[in-house]
Amino acid sequence: MRALIQRVAHSKVVIDGETSGAINKGLLVLLGITHTDTQADADWLIKKITQLRIFKDDAGKMNLSVQDIGGGILVVSQFTLYANSKKGNRPSYIRSAPPDVAIPRYEDFLLDLRSRFDGPVETGEFGAMMEVSLLNDGPVTIILDSQQPDF
Repeated sequence: MRALIQRVAHSKVVIDGETSGAINKGLLVLLGITHTDTQADADWLIKKITQLRIFKDDAGKMNLSVQDIGGGILVVSQFTLYANSKKGNRPSYIRSAPPDVAIPRYEDFLLDLRSRFDGPVETGEFGAMMEVSLLNDGPVTIILDSQQPDF
């Protein structure tokens, strides 16, 4: 699993003119799923997302997690995180898991995240055309990859 995480002052997802999910201060997580992802990948990623110390403490140091600040998490499925653009100008998405694999893995990820995180967890809709808006806080943007943990 691959996640692009942005620290946000607020973020929301709109689908067909309706807000699907919205958070105030917290993390926007764009989540990509590949064919070989397992429960161990989800567990690693959830632990990292909820414990990543990227919010400022009273001394101004990035020393607090989203859990510590009582923030929210907005998760948006993002198959393009596995794009391969090495050849040509049109990216290939063959490393992204197909919907029959990705949807159950995405839904399980959300269930597990909600069970391990005390704050609000909001979402977009898998496979929908979404308008994602955010106000970066920092900006702070981090890429996590469960299959390349030192990435």
